[in-house]
Amino acid sequence: MSELSMRAQKLDSVDELAGKRAEFVTDDVVYLDGNSLGALPAVVPGRVADVVRRQWGELRIRSWEESGWWTAPERIGDRIAPLVGAAPGQIVVGDSTSVNVFKALVGAVRMAGEGRDEIVVDATTFPTDGYIAESAARMTGCTLRPVAPADVPDALGRRTAAVLLNHVDYRTGRLHDLPGLTDAVHAVGAYVVWDLCHSAGALPVGLDAHGVGLAVGCTYKYLNGGPGSPAYLYVRRELQDRFDSPLPGWNSHAEPFGMRTGYEPAAGAVRGRVGTPDILSMLALEAALEVWDGVSVEAVRAKSLALTDFFLECVAAYVPEGRVECLTPVAHAERGSQIALRCADAGDVMKRLIEQGVVGDFRAPDVLRFGFTPLYVGFADVERAARVLTGTLD
Repeated sequence: MSELSMRAQKLDSVDELAGKRAEFVTDDVVYLDGNSLGALPAVVPGRVADVVRRQWGELRIRSWEESGWWTAPERIGDRIAPLVGAAPGQIVVGDSTSVNVFKALVGAVRMAGEGRDEIVVDATTFPTDGYIAESAARMTGCTLRPVAPADVPDALGRRTAAVLLNHVDYRTGRLHDLPGLTDAVHAVGAYVVWDLCHSAGALPVGLDAHGVGLAVGCTYKYLNGGPGSPAYLYVRRELQDRFDSPLPGWNSHAEPFGMRTGYEPAAGAVRGRVGTPDILSMLALEAALEVWDGVSVEAVRAKSLALTDFFLECVAAYVPEGRVECLTPVAHAERGSQIALRCADAGDVMKRLIEQGVVGDFRAPDVLRFGFTPLYVGFADVERAARVLTGTLD
């Protein structure tokens, strides 16, 4: 047994989150793709079966009230709230991340008011965020300006209405300065929309503490909500009365069953709703969030950094020098919960890794991505992944 293998065992023996692993359906693979799709929490299948057979099959329409279907978007939003540093009553769950980006970005421009006709977007963003920003700019008569996150403070001005940024870069795993960039945007009187898809459930976010006005995120990565599980929209309490969603619907109406022709938005986070909630996915997500009971985000972050540190150490020890290049920042303050390695034949390498039981993913043209989800990834997994990677690269 190698020195690194023995260290991995010792680290696993003192891991305070190790017990959480039993709450997930795991097998013999090393699953390092939780930054794309989280593993299945063991409680979910039984809960979904109950929703289908009893709540839908027996209670049917009565479940909107008796099973709490109608209040699920806000109730589940309140379960997510502590994971992103938000007080209750500010998050509504529903729709996709893309739809919520559109709501938040157009809502931000509308709040910014006259004289502000520019939207700044993260130039390195996930493509869909860029597409949505371009569409929002056309619809609101704004100019779209792509800017690298580090250059955002210098790009802001009196014309800036809204800024759309990613908390963690999806390719490299770089963690951006949410507090500093939020302050910079607010200093010029604009609004920032944060995309938390690659940070929520992996590290502290601090939405309330840092004065964030608007944020969105998915729930199928580090929150383990399942494929296509509904996203969420955060609207800071002080902004809720001013938030003017570009997608008003009967679910966000002040009197949803009044069937009035005129629209009057509901109070609070409810105005972020649009249409009928996707109950099956919504309640699967609610069950999945139970694995967070008794877990602090700070403990998750500490383990995440330890896992990624150990992986980099193992890669440096096992992989021939020059065979891969790490794109993820070494500094903890700049690192999310993934490691991205550049490799000339990355697509083929990842296929071979998966065949040998180490599951990560590939991003064109040459990036291997490994996501480290502290609730079910251990240090022995990390050492094994680096060892298999080395053999794959030979």
